[in-house]
Amino acid sequence: EIISLQDGQMCNHTASHHFCYTNTRGPRWHDVWTRTQIRVNSSRLIRVTQVSGEEQLGEAGVWSTVVSFLKEKLNDTSIDVDLYSNKTCLKVELLEDGTTYCVVLFRRFDPKLFLVFFLGLLLFFCGDTLSRSRAFYYGSGITLGVLASLLILIYVVSKVMPKKSPVYFLLVGGWSFSLYLLQLIFKNLQKICKSYWQYLLGYLLLAGLVSFGVCYVYGPLENQRSIRLLSWGLQLLGLLLMYSGIQIHSAALAVLLIAICTKNIEHMMYWACAAHRRLSSLWAEPKPRRLLSEEEYRVQGEVETRRALEELRKCCQSPEFNAWATISRIHSPERFADFVCGASHLTPKEVIAHEQEYGLGGSFLEEQLFEE
Repeated sequence: EIISLQDGQMCNHTASHHFCYTNTRGPRWHDVWTRTQIRVNSSRLIRVTQVSGEEQLGEAGVWSTVVSFLKEKLNDTSIDVDLYSNKTCLKVELLEDGTTYCVVLFRRFDPKLFLVFFLGLLLFFCGDTLSRSRAFYYGSGITLGVLASLLILIYVVSKVMPKKSPVYFLLVGGWSFSLYLLQLIFKNLQKICKSYWQYLLGYLLLAGLVSFGVCYVYGPLENQRSIRLLSWGLQLLGLLLMYSGIQIHSAALAVLLIAICTKNIEHMMYWACAAHRRLSSLWAEPKPRRLLSEEEYRVQGEVETRRALEELRKCCQSPEFNAWATISRIHSPERFADFVCGASHLTPKEVIAHEQEYGLGGSFLEEQLFEE
């Protein structure tokens, strides 16, 4: 028999049953951080198994047997319901006679989803700063060391243990079994902290010191490429956390798009301005260039000549200049030396000849006047 669950309806039972919830309400905008859960609370230990459909409620395959063997027995458990799933089914198995349990389905605001979203937002916008922070390097290294020490311990045991050991089949799953153990520890973390706080404190101190030692030996990242890769990794992790922290997929994609555009708005404005200038130059009609007047032409010639001579003088005074090779190829080394020291590049005779030729009353101007 399959019992249908309704929103907010509480059911009390004393025997093993199968339950299914049919989702008839689509996700809405205010369900961004809303979690739908089926909570099972009993007076004694029970086993709760979630399946994807009604046809799997009565099946008992090999994988179901393994999962039921590894599944912890609880008297208070919760099953998350996807907002986009049409039907969610579960079966409750009693382990002792006379057990009474209650099944209720409810929707509530989940602060964990908001914290996950906020953490992703922080990693995405502060990834550049965190990748260069020493405090973040040591803090993240110690945290990863404490969390991964159990996985490393199981991996080492799996390598050392003989292949024919009766306990080896527990390690066949490798990292998946290790992740299951971590999940089991986190679910019972409150009980562990209360009953075995001495061992937990010793484990945290030992794993933290070893992790700090490893981080201290290798030191913070100094290569710019490594820092850039870490920054990209933090930003990608931030996007994943932001997406997983929002229940509505369309809203999550919209938030990710807004975050990416906001972070890269400076580059986007630069690209938009460059594209606008390029298109404007293609569509606009070319303007005719303004010609210089005779006075502007004379002034520009004097300015450019003076600047070129100054650059030539600085080049000749530089240590890289080969003075002996240059002197051997010129006709007047003394005149060249005077020019390098700051003298004029023209002699008084050349100035007088230029004035007679091009000055007021010169032959060149007279020829120009007679031709006109």
